[in-house]
Amino acid sequence: MSLASFVGRIALKPFARALPPMGDTERAALEAGTVGFEGQLFAGRPDFDALRNVGPNRLTAEEQAFLDNEIPALCSQLDDYEIDERGDLPPEIWKFLRQKRFFGVIIPKEFGGLGFGHFAHASVVTKIATVNIATAVTVMVPNSLGPAELLLRYGTQAQKDHYLPRLADGRDLPCFALTSPYAGSDAASLPDRGVLVEREFNGRRTRGFLVTFSKRYITLAPVATVVGLAFHAYDEKRPEGERELGITCALIPVPHEGVNIGRRHRPMDSAFMNGPIDGRDVFVPIDWVIGGEANVGHGWRMLMESLAAGRAISLPALGAALQQASLYVAHGYGIVREQFGVQIGKFHAVAGLIAKMAVDLYATDAARRFTAAALDRGESPSVASAILKVQLTEAGRRAVNDAMDILGGKGIMRGPSNLLAIAYRHAPIAITVEGANILTRALIIFGQGAVRCHPYVFEEMSAVQAGDATRLGRALLGHVRHVARNLWCSVFGAPVIGQPPNDLRKEARLIARLSAKYALTTDLAMGMLGGKLKRMELLSARLGDVLSHLYLAAACIWRYQVEGDTALLPFARAAVRVQLAAAAATLRDLYANLPSPARRVLGLTILAGTGFLAPLRDRQLLAFAEALRAERRLVERLCPDVTRPKTGGMLDLMRALELAAELGDEAPALNKLVRRSESLQQAAQSGRDPARALAYLLAADRVIQVDDFDRRSTP
Repeated sequence: MSLASFVGRIALKPFARALPPMGDTERAALEAGTVGFEGQLFAGRPDFDALRNVGPNRLTAEEQAFLDNEIPALCSQLDDYEIDERGDLPPEIWKFLRQKRFFGVIIPKEFGGLGFGHFAHASVVTKIATVNIATAVTVMVPNSLGPAELLLRYGTQAQKDHYLPRLADGRDLPCFALTSPYAGSDAASLPDRGVLVEREFNGRRTRGFLVTFSKRYITLAPVATVVGLAFHAYDEKRPEGERELGITCALIPVPHEGVNIGRRHRPMDSAFMNGPIDGRDVFVPIDWVIGGEANVGHGWRMLMESLAAGRAISLPALGAALQQASLYVAHGYGIVREQFGVQIGKFHAVAGLIAKMAVDLYATDAARRFTAAALDRGESPSVASAILKVQLTEAGRRAVNDAMDILGGKGIMRGPSNLLAIAYRHAPIAITVEGANILTRALIIFGQGAVRCHPYVFEEMSAVQAGDATRLGRALLGHVRHVARNLWCSVFGAPVIGQPPNDLRKEARLIARLSAKYALTTDLAMGMLGGKLKRMELLSARLGDVLSHLYLAAACIWRYQVEGDTALLPFARAAVRVQLAAAAATLRDLYANLPSPARRVLGLTILAGTGFLAPLRDRQLLAFAEALRAERRLVERLCPDVTRPKTGGMLDLMRALELAAELGDEAPALNKLVRRSESLQQAAQSGRDPARALAYLLAADRVIQVDDFDRRSTP
């Protein structure tokens, strides 16, 4: 008998008792997607050659032309305040979106769509969102989790031929109805029920489901002409215990008998369309099931596999837009606005915030670009997409909060010239949808990551379920070697695998060592706490956060290597250090909260050598802020997606900054003259070019002023 068989026979029964049975929905969620570089970080063995081989982001000539032409043409028609006030996009914008195939970004050309890749798709959403988030969401939804993506992956040829051309040109507008009033985060338990029946339909006997459902929070529902619906399918003619067929996804044209689009929801009073859908005894022919009868009961797997990629695109794009717009506004306002005779961007409290925003943005945008490149290579990283969703939406919220603090009174005065208030109001929406962050951190990033990303856990679980002792033994022996290696690397240092860029080799070594410490910690936590760890969400969320910080740090290495932008090297190095400091601090918190003094002592041993990892020092923050003021192109490189709007405060700020750049050092002197003369015209006369000086002073004044309304009116 081999050693593996011997070990497996001893361990099989205890493991079978300890491990809960794995249901179909849980297995579908765990098996969804692929494992990429995040798996190497989880294992404590990051390979920097594998990181580099993901390659740079690439755009086709058609994708680049669309970003250079159609996107500016759209954004030049978008008035953020007007759209927000009217609560809808103007008719001409709806028409433009249809004409230019914005609803068919991901639909292949053979079906009339644009056929863009993931990075181009993300760039489209990000650029629009820097101008108007409601328009970005309207474009985003048909191209994210919904009928188009599900049809492309699972639809029958007849379904594709009928729907995809109509979705691509906007004749049909889709929505996807998953969330129910009593099944939000626990979507697998949705109560919506469809019973297999046979009915007269369109003049012939037809098999299908009689579905009763109630859905809410459904984006685009009020304007949808085709509804994707998820429900539990049943066949009551089967024996007891075999009647449940599983979650099923179907397409229902609107209008359709029994389907009711309810009154509109207004998430944070946003202008994008959202609302409830319900139906009672709605007949859904079996041909309307996505993929036909063969896919009845496979809806949960379909949704999980689609989310594995989709989470990495749409909501991270909104988070990136919030970050870029916030940094652009905070930095620009810091130049235009003066107090005490000094640009407010030079005050240390403001400069420190702007520098942190810039460093944070480098890291999150690196992760977004890296994951898009992985998706364009054919990967579908479920854990990485969850990391991206949480980290970028949270970073967007942090950035807009910081920028609002810098704007002060300008930031809170409602009106067309406000710079960020509408975006600020939207920040919680991205935090909440497609898996609320409070849930995703613990249950997806770590819960799913602990099984999918760990090199042995899923194999052990599968071996136990199959009753294969030899297979279990091999996995356990490998697991022991894995723990021993990470213990050694945690205490004595981890080797750097592959060739990171020389400029960031020290940072790569730190990532490798901290990755080993994290891998060892996850094994200790799972081994010591067992199934209780799943319920100890504060601990599992911390473990998810550490993996997220390591992923962002590694993405910074990748970004610098593939872009080769030496001007951003200080930001890349700082971004890595900030993420590693956050990872180390989170690990220290984890060990401090383990329910045993002995385990906390163990943590001190494992985390030796991480105490020096700390956030940026004040002098570094001030140096970054000064660099951003001195070299305007740095802001442009960090905020490449900020796009020119039709009108409003952002356009005023852009014009003021452009004129300030033309004037150079003369602009601050003109600002001082304005305070002394209290006349823009008089101050401009002292300029080398009075006309240009006046244009700047007028533009800067528009940025500083706020909107007012008749005291009897309610705007």
